[in-house]
Amino acid sequence: MDEAQARDVLAAAGVLPGPAGDARLLALGENAVFAAGDLVVKVGRDAELFDRARRELAVAVWLAESFVPAVRAADPTPLLVEGHPVTVWHRLPDPVRPAEPRDLAELLRMIHTLPTPGFGLPPRDLLSGVERWLRLAGDAIDPADAAYLRERRDGFASAAAALTPHLPPGPIHGDALPRNVHVGPDGPVLVDLETVSADLREHDLVVMALSHDRYGLPDAAYGSFTEAYGWDVRAWPGCPVLRGARETASCAWVAQHAPSNPKALTEFRRRVASLRDGDETVRWYPF
Repeated sequence: MDEAQARDVLAAAGVLPGPAGDARLLALGENAVFAAGDLVVKVGRDAELFDRARRELAVAVWLAESFVPAVRAADPTPLLVEGHPVTVWHRLPDPVRPAEPRDLAELLRMIHTLPTPGFGLPPRDLLSGVERWLRLAGDAIDPADAAYLRERRDGFASAAAALTPHLPPGPIHGDALPRNVHVGPDGPVLVDLETVSADLREHDLVVMALSHDRYGLPDAAYGSFTEAYGWDVRAWPGCPVLRGARETASCAWVAQHAPSNPKALTEFRRRVASLRDGDETVRWYPF
């Protein structure tokens, strides 16, 4: 799905008061995210994401009822338009500053105290998207690399299922990065709720550990995160397993962009090579 296709779906959805062509594209990944007036509209890449979109809206209502600062749905019902899920959200005020790791930690502490909601949440299966992302990559990537990632996926899925957690399991954000925090006039709020799950709380903490180890998050920034949360997941024996699972998923996620973006293919190859070599010092770059 490119921007033009997403705009066609946006126009067909008829959820904006003005022309879809006037909406501003904010992001293009698993979803195309458009802003217009006081609304934000997310257009999913394919129909497989419809159930996830429906759950994300339910999560938004639940977090509002639980007094957790998070993005709010403008319409609690998702649409399926030309094979694409479409959801409508209230637009947040302009940020007053960039989100910091400590902001994320404070929000995670709120979510990590909540019981699982009545509508239920799925486990955080980090690796469930690997097959779809590799399929979308098609012939753009080396078949041997795809086979390698499938083998890693299966190995880490088994290892993760056998972990003994340090923290009590329960609701998690699922993609706990500062980019998924928006700091407005009233403080930090969580955004991108589509991966909210019920699983090991350590999943949310391993994300920042990987940001430090692979993506160059400074020591001081990571330290502010662990201090605000109250624990460093790297002290947990299961950390390397969840880290390995997330690295595998991150490689496959980049692969889906390889057919149309040479930079994505370069980054994919760098990541896979570092995993094959067992070199944890190779720097990865956000994509």
